[in-house]
Amino acid sequence: MNFSNPNGTPIHFCHSCHCSCHRTPIIWLGVCALLLAACESAPVAQHPAAAEEFNYGVMVMAHGGSEEWNAHLAAAVEPLQENYPVETALGMADAGSIEEAIRRLESRGVNHVGVVRVFVSGESWYDRTLQILGVQNGAPPRPDRQQLEEARARMRMPMGFWKVDTDLAFHVSVDGLADATEVDEVITSRIRGLSLDPANEVAVVIAHGPGADDENRRWLEKITRRTSNAGEQLGLREIRIFTLREDWPEKRREAEQEIRAYVEQANSRGLTPIVVPFRLQGFGPYERVLNELDYRADGLGLLPHSNVALWVSRQADQLRNEALSHHRETIGIP
Repeated sequence: MNFSNPNGTPIHFCHSCHCSCHRTPIIWLGVCALLLAACESAPVAQHPAAAEEFNYGVMVMAHGGSEEWNAHLAAAVEPLQENYPVETALGMADAGSIEEAIRRLESRGVNHVGVVRVFVSGESWYDRTLQILGVQNGAPPRPDRQQLEEARARMRMPMGFWKVDTDLAFHVSVDGLADATEVDEVITSRIRGLSLDPANEVAVVIAHGPGADDENRRWLEKITRRTSNAGEQLGLREIRIFTLREDWPEKRREAEQEIRAYVEQANSRGLTPIVVPFRLQGFGPYERVLNELDYRADGLGLLPHSNVALWVSRQADQLRNEALSHHRETIGIP
C-alpha cells in the first residue's frame, strides 16, 4: 500500500522486509490517519491559470501585395505549419486583418501567440502593433460597422486602428529582416547570380526606406551590415546602399536623383551596376526609377530564398521560448 506525504512524495509501506514494520500495523495505521488528516487540512494554493494548458500559435504579419507576392510569403511560412498553428495578417498593421487572424487562432485553441513581423525594419509599425494587440496603451475601441465602412472607403489600403478585444497573450518580435544575419547569404546569392566580372562591377542595393531621417540612417547602417558578407566574398569594386523613401515625395525625388547619378557615374567609368532590391518580394518601382540606364538585375527581392523561411522559423521558436517562460512564471513554476 502506498500513501503520499503532503508534499506529494510517496510513503512506501514494506510487506516483505524483516524489519518491525510488518509487526506493528496499528502504529502505521495511526501514522497514516494523521497524515491524511494533515493533507485534508493543509491549504493548497490554486492559481486561476494553474489548470490552463500552454497552447502556442503564431501570427505572421507582413505587408502583402500581388498574388505572386503573397504566394512567396506563404511558401516562407509553410515550414511553421509543421510545428504550430499559424495565421497570417497582411497589411501595414491593419487592425482588421490582425483581428481576423486572432479570431482564427482563438478557434484553434491557442492562448499564447508569437507575432512574427516580417518587415525590412523592426521599427515599422511596432508601437502601432502593440497598441492594437493591447500590449501597449494607445489604440481606441473598435468602431461600429458604419464607421469602419466609411473609413475603408477613404483608404487606398486598409489601415484600421483599434484595440482588439481578446484574452490571448502576445509576444511580439522586435527585429526586422535588416537585423537578420540569415539575410547576408540572400544578398550574397543574389549578387553572385548576376556577377560576370566582379572587378568591373558595383552592386546597388535599394530599399523602400522610411520618412524620418534618423530612422533612415538606421536602415542604411543595418542593410550595409547585411552586405558585408557579399563584399568579402565576391570581390566587386563597390557595394552601395540606397533607400528610395518611396512614400515621401520630396525625399523620394532627392533619393531618385542620387541613385540615378550613382548608376550613371558607374556607367561612365565602364563599370556595370548590379541592382538588388532589399525588399521582401519583387523589384518594386526600381525599373521606373532606373529608366534608360544600363544595369543588370533579375527582379528578385529577398523572397524566394530558404534563409528567409529559416529566419521566420527562428523568430517563431524564440517567441515560443519567451511565451513558455512567461506562462511558467504565471502559474508559479520556476
